[in-house]
Amino acid sequence: MTAVSSPSPAAARRAATIHFYAPGLKRYRTSEYPDQEAGRFVSVSVTGDGCALQCDHCQSKVLEGMLTLGAASLYDRASGLKERGARGIVVSGGCDRRGRVPLLSHIPDLKRIRSELGLLVRVHPGVPDEETAAALGDVGVDGAMLDIIGAEETIREVYHLECGIEEYEAALERLDRHGVPIVPHIILGLHYGRMLGEWRALEMIARHRPKLLVLVILMPLTGTPMKGVTPPSVKEIGAFFETARRALPETPIMLGCARPIGPVKALIDRRAVEAGLDGIAFPAEGIVAFARARGLVPRFHDACCGVNW
Repeated sequence: MTAVSSPSPAAARRAATIHFYAPGLKRYRTSEYPDQEAGRFVSVSVTGDGCALQCDHCQSKVLEGMLTLGAASLYDRASGLKERGARGIVVSGGCDRRGRVPLLSHIPDLKRIRSELGLLVRVHPGVPDEETAAALGDVGVDGAMLDIIGAEETIREVYHLECGIEEYEAALERLDRHGVPIVPHIILGLHYGRMLGEWRALEMIARHRPKLLVLVILMPLTGTPMKGVTPPSVKEIGAFFETARRALPETPIMLGCARPIGPVKALIDRRAVEAGLDGIAFPAEGIVAFARARGLVPRFHDACCGVNW
């Protein structure tokens, strides 16, 4: 008989609890999550809705739901949010032609936000270069969220970047070396609904020290070249959830905000619970009860996934 190893203490603690998240990207309410405070965690774009890459799956649509700076500085915008009850922000924006979100000019403001306002700060740096990674380490941000792509075809054809997958692993290494907590994301079905480089991306992430891993699923957005694309099947998605859980047994794994809507959303969320993922953003109706029925204790957070105030 093959011996079955006992779960580690960290895994055992996580196994008893599941976290549900409702960040301020949109108003969210279900019978199981009735009291979201959308202003507690706010996404801010430093480029408005501008992005040089115009990736085929997004084309700036995601940026349209974020707060913009207008004529204000990032610090002034964050200060106003703090006065209205915010406890954290995501600083995001569109990318330049090298895949970088232009954060360097905002580093002085980020330092003040951390030291004077005490807000939790996460950033979307795109594919950060050495200077950006060092600056974020100096700020002491709470996490850098970046998409990791494991197929060069996807980098070229979807993201319109001229680089190899090694640049994504180099970005993980830079952030890790400068002490920036890394929060990698893998988008399942990013290559026009096909599962192509996701396993390679997972291998790269597993070689580093992620604070947590976020899994999201392609959402075919109106007004983009992927409008009519069919995302991966629930079977494929569930199998990847299980693969990720085995690959990173000690790392919290979250099902992030982006995934198809409609009845399939509940099926995906169920697979996340069954696979042992640690949290779900914007859970479908009935998923909290489903988790409770499996012996899990739910906790609720009006924040970006992985933020446990």
